Amino acid sequence: MKFLTALLLTALLSFVACLYLPWWSIAVASFLVALLVHQQPVKAWLAGFLGLFLLWTILAYWKDALNDGILSHRIAEILPLGGSSFMLILITGFVGALVGGIAALSGSYFRKP
Repeated sequence: MKFLTALLLTALLSFVACLYLPWWSIAVASFLVALLVHQQPVKAWLAGFLGLFLLWTILAYWKDALNDGILSHRIAEILPLGGSSFMLILITGFVGALVGGIAALSGSYFRKP
């Protein structure tokens, strides 16, 4: 239950933080959730990782769908992705997930004596 709570809180606080603060505020939100919801370090990392992976992947897909994938297709052609918008969205989610996971792991270790 703590894992699901941490996952949802991480995604929610990160979403709200990014409305008003820079993109890296997701790390602060993930750190605070891991600090407040006490879990083992591996579970805290996984909650931060999955919470932000889901959030950034869904938001990237939503933004992509709003413009019919034109921009993401062009960016995917510039990068070595073969024009795959889907791969670009997954990579976007993975970058956010790494930031969230590392911040959550730091928060979990910060709480330990």
